[in-house]
Amino acid sequence: MGDTRLAAQLGTPTASRMQGQVCLVTGGGSGIGRAAALKLASEGAEAVIIAGRREEELEDTASQCRALGCEALAVRADVTRTDDVAHLVQTVLDRYGRLDAAFNNAGFQERRAPIEQQGDDVYEDVFGTNVRSVFLCLRAQLAAMYVRGQGRIVINASVSGVRNPNAGLALYSASKAAVISLTRSAAMEAAPRGVRINAIAPGRVVTDMMLRAGVGDMATVAAGLPLRRMGQPEDIAEAVLWLLSDASSYVVGHVLAADGGFLAA
Repeated sequence: MGDTRLAAQLGTPTASRMQGQVCLVTGGGSGIGRAAALKLASEGAEAVIIAGRREEELEDTASQCRALGCEALAVRADVTRTDDVAHLVQTVLDRYGRLDAAFNNAGFQERRAPIEQQGDDVYEDVFGTNVRSVFLCLRAQLAAMYVRGQGRIVINASVSGVRNPNAGLALYSASKAAVISLTRSAAMEAAPRGVRINAIAPGRVVTDMMLRAGVGDMATVAAGLPLRRMGQPEDIAEAVLWLLSDASSYVVGHVLAADGGFLAA
């Protein structure tokens, strides 16, 4: 269950950066996805559709969005499955008639281990969740957005797709490098048709996924960053909001590092 205090901390929605927009967030039940959904709701979105596998978490996020004055819909979907993704986007279109913005956030990180100890099932989980899901979501979302000739999409990549000095996460790093390449290629196709696609590359952010994968002493990790602190999901949500809003109207095919200075060090 999420911390219901987060909704209150984000404040009362006002006419602002996402006013009247219909937004879709995958992997929205927890972590960065939840923080992004709440941020979109707090910035005046007409509706936020939260998709993922865990119904209880999705409903909790949706409830917090509603507390901010936004219509919210929780949709159980496995975004690695073609039929689920098609149904998800069609559900949005049937209910709201359009899709204005999407944050493709669903992700999976293996537990740290050498390559020779990683099984086929781990490979399938990592690349299925991190790469296949992005392809499936892009295909369905772009078809919906091209009808109106406008839309914005942000994809959750990672600094690990650019540089990963830590052993044991080879599959995750390779999958996120593929996501970055897919983002740039898709962005070049979509921009002439009115849809902007960009990626966010979080650094060391405290999420359940990171903790499950196994992390060393967080104080030590934080001390190695220029900002001397770990990131929080809300830090990434702010960057996602900017990329989905008109404030970034001339930004296309960009990978925005929200990493506390990790890549610059």
